[in-house]
Amino acid sequence: MDPTFTLLPLHLDSTSKAVSSPMPHLTAPLATLTATHRILVPLPGQIPPPPLPTNPKRSAQIQKMRDQGNTSLRRSTADSAQEAVKLYTYGVDMALGRPGWEPAALVRDEAATLYANRAQAYMTVSMWPEGAADGATSVELKRGGNGKAWWRRGKCLAEMGRWEEARAWVREGLEVEGNESDLAGLNREIEAHLGK
Repeated sequence: MDPTFTLLPLHLDSTSKAVSSPMPHLTAPLATLTATHRILVPLPGQIPPPPLPTNPKRSAQIQKMRDQGNTSLRRSTADSAQEAVKLYTYGVDMALGRPGWEPAALVRDEAATLYANRAQAYMTVSMWPEGAADGATSVELKRGGNGKAWWRRGKCLAEMGRWEEARAWVREGLEVEGNESDLAGLNREIEAHLGK
């Protein structure tokens, strides 16, 4: 016998098919195993069902929050920007609250867009730290194809006077996004300020 093999005293009840053991530390794991077995037995073919498709109502609600936030943000007033922040926050909460079986890529895309939009709303009311945090979160969720989030965080850092950090951030964004025009313009602005 292999020295790493340990024979455990297990008992299978022939009628209930429950697995048990006199060893107390095995009671909880065996109860979980038995419960899982009982769930799978009545299924056709005894396999778990496939995951449910994404909930179209949730997707529609998230899109609605985004669209309403965009509409509020276009009004360009402090109150409408605060309303946009609230709507984007609702959308973020809905996107991050999706069930675990729904595609993670969908959650990342929805949340990345909403965080980037909320960063812009924060910038409208000069809430630079919040905008910088949301820009970074958006980029963390979606690095490529997210030039607006790269620009928004860089702009927030510059507005807070964190020029060196802004330069490093924008340079990294340019490496990822290529020569994206807004980022390149912000990079020139930062370099001009630091060159003084």
